[in-house]
Amino acid sequence: MKQAEFSPASQNGLVGHETLLATFSLVVRYGAVVALDGVEIEVSKGEIVALIGPNGAGKSTLLNALSGIIRPAAGRIVRSGRLSHVPEGRQVFPDLTVEDNIRLGAYRGGSRDPLPMYELFPQLRALRHRRAGGLSGGEQQMVAICRSLMAKPDVLAIDELSQGLAPLVVADIARHLIEMNEQNGTAVLLVEQNAQLALSIASRAYVLENGCIRLEGRSSELMKDPAVRAAYLGGPGKR
Repeated sequence: MKQAEFSPASQNGLVGHETLLATFSLVVRYGAVVALDGVEIEVSKGEIVALIGPNGAGKSTLLNALSGIIRPAAGRIVRSGRLSHVPEGRQVFPDLTVEDNIRLGAYRGGSRDPLPMYELFPQLRALRHRRAGGLSGGEQQMVAICRSLMAKPDVLAIDELSQGLAPLVVADIARHLIEMNEQNGTAVLLVEQNAQLALSIASRAYVLENGCIRLEGRSSELMKDPAVRAAYLGGPGKR
């Protein structure tokens, strides 16, 4: 089968001028197992888009394909601008300081000044000389987000923002992300098992199950959908 193609949005007629990232009929296989089967998503300028679904649905696989970590078997990935990936589990460098971890995000060029990151997450300023391995999970998540933002992305893709974190910590990080999106216009693709969190942040969302997009639409509408409520929101659906 034909390998997946990856191309800038400006060089094809498949997407609109506001589209930053899109996939078309994307297929990913691990041996004989089909992890993604014909997945199509789109992220436009200034959007926060959520991708929800159960464990094993293929959410992290999709992000890894978008980031070039794994190679799809078929389909097309189209993007305009830069994508930066916050991986599942944060993956900070534990023996490096907070500041050195953040600066690594600019290794391909551009400003290595972390000051804008401390303005986004003020609590990191006092921790800047601490080793990242000694931080709390929430603090490490902030470092991972700042490291990705140092690349000046047009789309910030975050894999499992809430994983292992207390609800108050997650709410604080989410608030900072919303502020960043509103102030800078950075689009966000939020891959998240916590559907309530994801749908409360995002304007649009996709539901991924067994490697396929089962539902998509405005977050406000998906929150009312009986199937979404029953499967992900702990309710029977609207009455």
